Amino acid sequence: MIAAATLGALACAVSTQAQTETLPYDHMHLAAANRQQAMDWYLRHFGAARHELGDRVAFGRVTFSWFERATSIASDGSVIDHIGFSVPDVDVKLAELQAAGVKVLAAGRNVPGLFTVAFIEDPWGVKIELVQDPETLGFHHIHMRLPDPEKSLAWYQARFGGERAKLKGRLDGLRYDGLWLLVQQADGAPRSEGRAIDHLGWRVRSLEATIAGARSRGDRITMEPRMIRDVQVGVIEDPDGVRIELAQRPQF
Repeated sequence: MIAAATLGALACAVSTQAQTETLPYDHMHLAAANRQQAMDWYLRHFGAARHELGDRVAFGRVTFSWFERATSIASDGSVIDHIGFSVPDVDVKLAELQAAGVKVLAAGRNVPGLFTVAFIEDPWGVKIELVQDPETLGFHHIHMRLPDPEKSLAWYQARFGGERAKLKGRLDGLRYDGLWLLVQQADGAPRSEGRAIDHLGWRVRSLEATIAGARSRGDRITMEPRMIRDVQVGVIEDPDGVRIELAQRPQF
């Protein structure tokens, strides 16, 4: 009986460990009328690196790729409201962007206990927060608007792992190799599909196993696994309409 109980506890521990493994955050999939112009814009203004595939850019291990659509609804107010970049000096960066004709949504202001922030919008409707966080420069965070932040963070951690932490001791979130996933309380935000920020993306070890796990938990699967180039991908949605692409790449 003791041996059986011990084996059962070990099995449970292994299962829990597998469920909570932190998976790499893989990509942002945005929309723009012209992919090359969008790539050039992020290369010029945010120091992205050219990706070896040539039709996307990279910030570390996270790639930014684009759907080419003539028009898209801006991300502002949707379930994936904005993304954030940390820069050495928000005021200097904002002046540079304004001089280049970039749309400013909110001028720089200091948020006590956090840092200086400002908001801009890229030419295709992606809302971007500029933050002055010297601890994490570059691609800094993804900010979502969902009805129950605590429940949502638990949902994401159960599926993709992540380090539960508070940004500057104030904002609850999950960290994926330095990238923050933050959730703000908001009721009735529009779904992400078709917006300027179309979906999120995580890298998985086995897409087949991940989709099987999603199906067993009752997650909504909106695209069954298929091959795109050398990557096997599938799409699920969180309970509030955030589209999430799962990517199994040749190298994890």
